[in-house]
Amino acid sequence: MIYMATRSVAGEKTGLKEIAEAINSPQAFTAKILQNLVKDGLVSSTKGPHGGFCIKRPTAEIFLAEIVASIDGDQLFIGCALGLEKCTEDHPCAVHYKFKAVRDHLTGMLQTTHLEDVSDRVITGLSFLKTGTNKR
Repeated sequence: MIYMATRSVAGEKTGLKEIAEAINSPQAFTAKILQNLVKDGLVSSTKGPHGGFCIKRPTAEIFLAEIVASIDGDQLFIGCALGLEKCTEDHPCAVHYKFKAVRDHLTGMLQTTHLEDVSDRVITGLSFLKTGTNKR
């Protein structure tokens, strides 16, 4: 999503191969993720010679939490650190309270950070997406 957002500034669509290569991800894995993002209305897909993928809504309206939920579901936001099925305030696992603080902080960051916030950092060169592309 970050890579596509950097391309959408110029109104460009991006192909699967280009996206996978740009983020150093296997094409089959990237294709599955893109399917979820299309299904959830975050990305649009156009077939044909001038086709590709692009961000469907303005990046300032897309929170990172939406992207994470589309790709991984809600386990990051509600799951147990030890992977237990039942881990609640009334029935906590051994690390519940320590992990809950971390999970709540991460959830807050993802719910308040827009895709535009992070893609702008890549566009301006303050951040990068792929190891080895940093010019320092």
